[in-house]
Amino acid sequence: MKPVAPGTVIFHRYRGYGVVTSVNLMTGWVSARFGGEGRTLDLNLSCDQVQHADGEPIRFRRTSPDRMPHGRIMAMMRELHKAGYERLYLYSWPKPSGLHWRWHLFTGPRHWMQRSWREGWYGSGAEYNLNPVLGWGDAPGASTHDLLSALAKFDPQGLAQALGRDEDHTKWFAMVCDALLPDYTFSLGWDQHDGPRPQHLPVIPLRRNVPAYNGPALPWPPGWHRLWSSQTAVANTAGGDKRSVKGTDRADAPSDADR
Repeated sequence: MKPVAPGTVIFHRYRGYGVVTSVNLMTGWVSARFGGEGRTLDLNLSCDQVQHADGEPIRFRRTSPDRMPHGRIMAMMRELHKAGYERLYLYSWPKPSGLHWRWHLFTGPRHWMQRSWREGWYGSGAEYNLNPVLGWGDAPGASTHDLLSALAKFDPQGLAQALGRDEDHTKWFAMVCDALLPDYTFSLGWDQHDGPRPQHLPVIPLRRNVPAYNGPALPWPPGWHRLWSSQTAVANTAGGDKRSVKGTDRADAPSDADR
């Protein structure tokens, strides 16, 4: 299915040609303006009366779009790893509501907790399903090659920091991509109300109507277990109880919640 985003030209059975002004990929509702009308009209993409300008039907329920960009980011990262940019990492974790997942690309040293933040290198599914772009000059539905080309033009200095070898992570990431794409992605966070950190990497679907994941159990990224074990040792040395350790066994740092 072609991407649907603000600015997409559509054809309505009764109103004619119009332009989408806002979209929600979770619900399938869009607002569109037709002709010289000053007010927008709310439409549901699941209705057969809405088509692309060239007549291609919008089958929102039959071929649901990705609600978040994580799958596209993973495909782009894999290509960059092949090109020698192995020090490029993806951190993904849920928002407190559990409805959306954040994403954060970072480069340089593989420090999962002390990650470097660069403008345009992070976002949320909550933003993506209203405007399906990554935010570095890419177009909705851009191919993997176009996506990485746009990133290279947007921040060449930042991407240059990803040059280098990290064979352990690259091998792990390729295995995860083979198992999950194109229907699933991973999360490095979990709901602590469900208990301690899961034994295997949490897997989440990229769109609705995707069957439950039944592939191989995936390990956490290289260095992840050592990260938490070292924090536990520090907490025990400091006299911290298990509850305080569990409080730090969280995938997102407090400052991340505001980003």
